[in-house]
Amino acid sequence: MGRTTRKTGTDRRRETMIIIGGGLGGLSTGCYARMNGYRTRIFEMHEIPGGSCTGWDRSDFTFDWCVSWLLGNGPGNEMYRIWLELGALQGKEMRHFDVFNIVRGRDGRAVYFYSDPDRLEAHLLDLSPADAAPIREFCAGVRTFRKALAVYPFLKPVGLMGRLERWRMMASFVPYFATVRRSMAVLMTEYAQRFSDPLLREAFTFILYEKHPAFPVLPFHFQLASHANRSAGVPEGGSLGLARSIERRYLGLGGEITYNAKVEEILVERDHAVGVRLSDGREFRADMVVSAADGHTTVMKLLGGRYLNDTYRRLYTSLIDQPGQLSPGYVALFLGLRKPFPEGDPCTTYLLTEHQAAALTGMRCPSMNVHFRTRHYPEHAPPGSAVVFATYFSDIAPWRALHEGPEQRSRVRRGEELHTLPVRHGREYIAAKRRVRDGIVSFLDERFPGLKDAVAVADVSTPLTQVRYTGVRNGAFPGWNPFVEGAETMEKEINRSGPMLPGLSDFYLSGVWATIGGLIRAAAAGRHVVQFVCRDDGREFTAEVDRSAPPPTHLVIPVGRPPQRSRPAGDTAPGAVESTGTGALT
Repeated sequence: MGRTTRKTGTDRRRETMIIIGGGLGGLSTGCYARMNGYRTRIFEMHEIPGGSCTGWDRSDFTFDWCVSWLLGNGPGNEMYRIWLELGALQGKEMRHFDVFNIVRGRDGRAVYFYSDPDRLEAHLLDLSPADAAPIREFCAGVRTFRKALAVYPFLKPVGLMGRLERWRMMASFVPYFATVRRSMAVLMTEYAQRFSDPLLREAFTFILYEKHPAFPVLPFHFQLASHANRSAGVPEGGSLGLARSIERRYLGLGGEITYNAKVEEILVERDHAVGVRLSDGREFRADMVVSAADGHTTVMKLLGGRYLNDTYRRLYTSLIDQPGQLSPGYVALFLGLRKPFPEGDPCTTYLLTEHQAAALTGMRCPSMNVHFRTRHYPEHAPPGSAVVFATYFSDIAPWRALHEGPEQRSRVRRGEELHTLPVRHGREYIAAKRRVRDGIVSFLDERFPGLKDAVAVADVSTPLTQVRYTGVRNGAFPGWNPFVEGAETMEKEINRSGPMLPGLSDFYLSGVWATIGGLIRAAAAGRHVVQFVCRDDGREFTAEVDRSAPPPTHLVIPVGRPPQRSRPAGDTAPGAVESTGTGALT
């Protein structure tokens, strides 16, 4: 896409669009822009699409970093429509489980969070009959949300709804309003205190794998209800497969994408975004620019902090660095195992002792989530083997204190500038990763005898890995932490003024930094921003389902079995939980 003749005034017709970032937000923006007749080009600094929605190969194994559940991967809601429009699910098997997560206490007891509210209620009552009141209330909320999901809006941004549309949206929620309001008014950490059973009191805060202190009850109801409706399983092929499918849809619609292309500046003339300058000095022009890249990088570096009202200035110069405003980063250990370990559950959160957690650099709270990933994605390992994926929330500061050298560096290899190559972080950083690996392996080996000897390959990522691969602020995926001041402030600003910056024409924001939440929100953001573009250009927005492949199929995989003690009460693993990788993820 070269220089475009630009008209001025009301007769100017915009035809071309540059999109910064080839994650799901950027790919989605490109797809919907092509559906509406705009010529598009995506610039992505990595060699592959997807951003944080990614995976990679090690030896005979595929390590999938992202999708443990995909909201909207089953029918009965507007989220599903978006994935079908993007060609993300077609021709694939959607895998659904009857248990969303298992939380195992330090005494060996376990809570199975069945997605079906009837089964969940029976299980919880069996664990603690004395807690019948909060158990029944919570499960009743899941039942209500199963119905409410059918009317939950995703297809059109609130900022483009007219008064009648908003009234109709609110009216559709009337049957569920009391439950939705109650679930928004109480933090899960407060709700959990109603349980007399100490395990339930703690386990409820870990339903969503990790502890989210700022989350009200609503997202817990929403996720379990989606899972119960068979609309929060995993797609065959995993995270990178999902990104590749949307990339294929985008290219099939006639879009262009350039990899290994890092944008250093958004070009602005007379307060109009007119193109981008890459790190190698090349400039590309278009009628408009959309950034689906890291929000802070976009507004403070690519645009030099020039187009900020009081709201955006506070967001990106003050709030963004306050504790809890951004989603936490992850430390992740992958293990490729030469044994299948069929007794391993798809997803378990282990509550750790302080001693076990002490050696895990950056750990926010004493817990660890463990996936036997090949239960989700059997295609990611050879027959007779398995992949384990163990994660914990981690602050980036302790890792920064250990590392040496740059967090990200561009280098020329074989005449091409590359931006995500490994960087040397120094001995202390590598030693910390090794402790993470060894500690987690020892912890798992006590629960799954023979696991340590079965390890064929291991890999560790930290929040600094996220920075290197995606440039995201502090390794925070997916951007603003929901239900806190920064996220709510940004959401109000987008609803009020749209995904634009004040005083800058022909520029739009997309992706997770222009919305709140994970992958479905990023995908929806692409749809929404193009709806704003079409409004500004006087075009009627259009979108259609991809018919080039057959519809997805759905498979339900039973997981639940009667809860049992995995270890004697009070038994703990020695040392802690730590690890390091092969050096590829640093």
